Amino acid sequence: MKKPELLLPAGSLSKLKTAFLYGADAVYAGTPEMSLRVKSEFLLEEMEEGISFAHDIGKKVYLTLNLFSHNKDVDRLEKFAKTLKALNPDGIIISDPGIFQYIKKEIPQIPIHISTQANVCSWLTADFWKNLGAESCVLGREISFSEAKEIREKCRHIRLEIFIHGAMCISYSGRCLMSAFMASRSANQGTCAHSCRWKYKSRLLLEEELRPGEYLEIEEDDKGSYILNSKDLCLMPKLDKIISIGIDSLKIEGRNKSEYYAAQTARVYRKAIDDYFDNPGGWQPDEYMKELITLQNRGYTIGFFDGMPGREAQDYIDTSSKSNYRNAGVIKSSVNGFLTIELRHKLKKENEIEILSPFKFEPVKIILNKIYDKDNNNLVEELAPGKTGQSVKIPVGGDLSIFPENTIIRIKTA
Repeated sequence: MKKPELLLPAGSLSKLKTAFLYGADAVYAGTPEMSLRVKSEFLLEEMEEGISFAHDIGKKVYLTLNLFSHNKDVDRLEKFAKTLKALNPDGIIISDPGIFQYIKKEIPQIPIHISTQANVCSWLTADFWKNLGAESCVLGREISFSEAKEIREKCRHIRLEIFIHGAMCISYSGRCLMSAFMASRSANQGTCAHSCRWKYKSRLLLEEELRPGEYLEIEEDDKGSYILNSKDLCLMPKLDKIISIGIDSLKIEGRNKSEYYAAQTARVYRKAIDDYFDNPGGWQPDEYMKELITLQNRGYTIGFFDGMPGREAQDYIDTSSKSNYRNAGVIKSSVNGFLTIELRHKLKKENEIEILSPFKFEPVKIILNKIYDKDNNNLVEELAPGKTGQSVKIPVGGDLSIFPENTIIRIKTA
């Protein structure tokens, strides 16, 4: 059995490099001009650098062109096609049939992947895209494991991807109009305001037309009401089953998340996949789940894996993160016994930080006895990321080669 590809989001060049450092086989990314990734921090020059960097180390980059087109978008496709030809990614992720047809004709040499936005939820739909020339289909988050298994059995000649981790949309794979209605920001054009996560004050009694006289009260406490707040998808507990049916690519959601998210999801799922292939019969998810709960999350659910999810997949009480760990910073250099750390969180003397080395799974814990402001080399009691590039230097003993550039540091806040 072939190992599945581990596919990470890359919202910026630094996140691309972080994902690869921690074990991703491929990343998907986009630029504001070409996709739903309107919050992408990539410039075209950085995209060129990222693709070149990936190819130099034997990795892949897929670019997204997965918006639902309006007439104004069609007028820009020729320019996009030229850009894609020049970038030469390993694949293009598309959801709109018209854009599929255009790109297939204009750039036939670049493989096309069908986006989750296309809602591929049956073997018939996967077979339809295969016959049109698609190389890969991202299956909808709304399918169960048994449905995925049947799709795999009946569609052997197309690559299949499954989302295994990340935020869940209250609507069908992101095809939602709520944000457009509430905030004039369309999810289908890549500008979702996550209106479903907002705090609502409710004064409602609902009566379903076939149940007259039966009133359903929507209540709230001092935290508000969160009636559309799905927990985050995490299929780590089911990873062995997913791998066993021959899914080709395991995909992580979260292009707008932090470098810590990119590092942690990549390194944990990388180890879990590798460990499964080393010992399938003895594989258990507990070790990896302990690490995944350190990510900011809304609580975890297996989503539609066993079929239609119930109340347990939602959090009606609170939308805040369940984790007490935060991204503390990124190592920029390790020279002469000092680590230079670009800050993402305030650091104080006597804090304990945890360094996530790409070369060992157990975090390296260090007490901060001395902190130096990188700008002036002054010894400080604490320093916060008050400006872009704010950095500290800390003395560290031992082998610093296990902490290369872009190594991530976290801190426990409670």
